[in-house]
Amino acid sequence: QVQLVESGGGTVQAGGSLRLSCAASGLTFSHYAMGWFRQAPGKEEFVASISFSGGSTYYADSLKGRFTISRDNAKRTVSLQMNSLKPEDTAVYYCAADRYGLGSERSNDYDYWGQGTQVTVSS
Repeated sequence: QVQLVESGGGTVQAGGSLRLSCAASGLTFSHYAMGWFRQAPGKEEFVASISFSGGSTYYADSLKGRFTISRDNAKRTVSLQMNSLKPEDTAVYYCAADRYGLGSERSNDYDYWGQGTQVTVSS
C-alpha cells in the first residue's frame, strides 16, 4: 500500500521559514517524480516538483526564490524549504507522486497523494 506522509507544517509569523517533509512507502520511490501542491479555500495551486532523479526542479513562478524542493532517494523523502513566508502562503500542503514523471505542474498527472499538512502564516 502506497503511503505519502507529510510533516513539518505549523504556524509561523510572516517572514519566517518552515521545512515540510514527505515520507514515502510502498512504492519504488526513485521511479516517481514528486510534487508539492497547496490548497487554500477556493484555490488549488502547484507549488514545486522534482524529477525522479532529482536532476530537474520546477516551481510556480510566484514562488521562485523563496521555496526549494529537494529529495533523498535513499531515505525516500522529498522536502520543501519555505522561506520568507507570507500570509498568502497559508494553505494545506500536499505531496504527490507521479510514476515515471518528470515533474508535472498538473495535479491530474499524479498517482498518489498524501493527506496534507497545514501551514498558517500570521501577519
